[in-house]
Amino acid sequence: MKIIGVGVGRTGTHSLKTAINKLGFGPCHHMEEVLQNMPSQVPLWSAAEKGNADWRAIYSGYKSAVDWPTAGFFSELLKEYPTAKFVLTERSPENWADSFGSTIYKLLAGKDQAPPEMHAWLDMANAVISKTGFPVDLDRDGLIKAFVAHNEIVKETIPASQLLVFSVKEG
Repeated sequence: MKIIGVGVGRTGTHSLKTAINKLGFGPCHHMEEVLQNMPSQVPLWSAAEKGNADWRAIYSGYKSAVDWPTAGFFSELLKEYPTAKFVLTERSPENWADSFGSTIYKLLAGKDQAPPEMHAWLDMANAVISKTGFPVDLDRDGLIKAFVAHNEIVKETIPASQLLVFSVKEG
C-alpha cells in the first residue's frame, strides 16, 4: 500500500479515490469495492473488526485505499504499512455531521428496512463505523465531537512526515 486515506466517509473520499487513480497510485480501494464484492470483502472486514485482519487478502490487487472501512483501522495500517503515506480528508465538523447524519447514519439505522442480502454488509459497516468512534446512538452534537476526536487522534498517531491533511475544497 502506497497511499492510505484515513478520513471518514462524507469527507471527499470518493473524489480522493478518483484523484489517486488518475495520478497512477491505484487501483484504490473504497467502500464501493466492498459493496461490489460483498461475498469476499464483507467477511474479511468483519474479521478485521474482530481483530483478525488479513490485510493482504483485503487489499489484494490494490495499491491504495480510502474511505471506510479503511479509515477505521489507521493505527493497524500504520503498523502494517510503515512506509505508506496517509491522507486525512477533512471538512467542517458541522457540515460533515449533517451530511453523514442524513446519508450513511440514516442507512445504518434503517437496517430493518433493507433487503436481507444487505444485512451482512450493514452489520459490518455498522461495526467498523462504531469502532471508528461513531456508534449508532449519537445525536448531531455527538457526531461533531466524535468527528473532531477522530481527526485529532489520526493527527496524533500518524507521523507528520507521512500525513497530508486535506480538504477537497482545496482542489
